[in-house]
Amino acid sequence: MSEQPRLALLPSDSPRAREAAEALRADGGFVPLEKADVVVVVGGDGHMLHVLHTMLDAGRVIPAYGLNLGTVGFLMNRPKSSRALAERVARARPLAVTPLEMIATTGNGDQQSFCAINEVSLLRETRQTARLEVAVNGKVRLPELYCDGILVATPAGSTAYNLSANGPILPLGSNMLALTPISPFRPRRWRGAILPDHYEIEFRVLDPVKRPVAAVADQKELRDILAVKVKVARELQLTLLFDPGKTLEDRIFAEQFQS
Repeated sequence: MSEQPRLALLPSDSPRAREAAEALRADGGFVPLEKADVVVVVGGDGHMLHVLHTMLDAGRVIPAYGLNLGTVGFLMNRPKSSRALAERVARARPLAVTPLEMIATTGNGDQQSFCAINEVSLLRETRQTARLEVAVNGKVRLPELYCDGILVATPAGSTAYNLSANGPILPLGSNMLALTPISPFRPRRWRGAILPDHYEIEFRVLDPVKRPVAAVADQKELRDILAVKVKVARELQLTLLFDPGKTLEDRIFAEQFQS
């Protein structure tokens, strides 16, 4: 960013994040979120996702610069630097992240729509495995999938839950989505698919009474699901800011070589 932007400061509730935020506030210069050009997010990846969703829900999205006071901090920058915060933000490199849109139909016939920056997941609600039908662009590809669940991950989210479920790491800019089963039982040898991100993916719950399923878009959950549609929401582009040489793209690439 070439000009020095007006900054808002949003820390998480953790003691470390609150302490770091107080030190930053001592230097002054922050404005309310509604007047800011950039939001400085202090905490971990979970708090960053929360802030991004809050802006999406409010209908006003501005670039977000994260300071890692959490555990992993995949979406964040290192907390300390010899440079002042305003200078770091001004020098930061922008990275566009496009979320998913989940349209879920519940047991009473209602439809609700949520965005997901990392992934949309369908998860069994009880000890019974889920029984799902999977369709891509209107064509049924798996008439029956018995599993603990299934997820659709973006490249930005491919190193999160998707990776834990043995899904593929997707480079940013690949324009692909990961379709990854969670503990699949039948068909046993199906391990998922990599799909172009302009495809629409549909799931139908085949036995919603005996085998109820929940749908989760990042941190938002709906229960007693009948069907879910997932597609990329291109009109809702987000911007993350990273210090030079420490971008999310670099981290995702490096993650492929971790042992």
